[in-house]
Amino acid sequence: MHVEETIKLSRDCPAVAVPSGQRVMLGEGGEVGLVQSLGGSFTVMAQSRLFRVDGKDGDALGKEAVPPPQLPENATDEEVEKLVWDQMRSCYDPEIPINIVELGLIYRCEIERNADGGRTVWIDMTLTAPGCGMGNVIASDVRDRVMEVPTVEEANVEVVFDPPWNASRMSEAARLQTGMF
Repeated sequence: MHVEETIKLSRDCPAVAVPSGQRVMLGEGGEVGLVQSLGGSFTVMAQSRLFRVDGKDGDALGKEAVPPPQLPENATDEEVEKLVWDQMRSCYDPEIPINIVELGLIYRCEIERNADGGRTVWIDMTLTAPGCGMGNVIASDVRDRVMEVPTVEEANVEVVFDPPWNASRMSEAARLQTGMF
């Protein structure tokens, strides 16, 4: 993995070990190598291991948090749906520099308008490998990002494995980027 820059942590920083998904604390003053900074989260290397740092903890790395998404007042259903998909495009597997939409991991996204005008979103997604320890972390990231969309009151994300994922689900651009064409 290529390290873009070396950073000294300005405070203790919660992280998730990749690929196990184990939650850890990286200590203040420790040095990490920034490997990937995409979609508002960070992949860092410390002690020859990879860790994912959530965007809300970017300050520990000297990075700014991504501002929450915005919608115009009285946004149409189409505008809300576009923003939901944009939010999912900001989610990345910490080991792959391609967003989960382009990887073909989103199988279903349905948005219901509730009686009070709010919205409920139903998402079925998969993983590139069924045993991936990061599955719950990525699904939680999707849920959290979708919940940032104004008017979304509930986001239900289910990880499914039927049909099994394969490279044919990737966008053409993602296949070209990974050499899987």
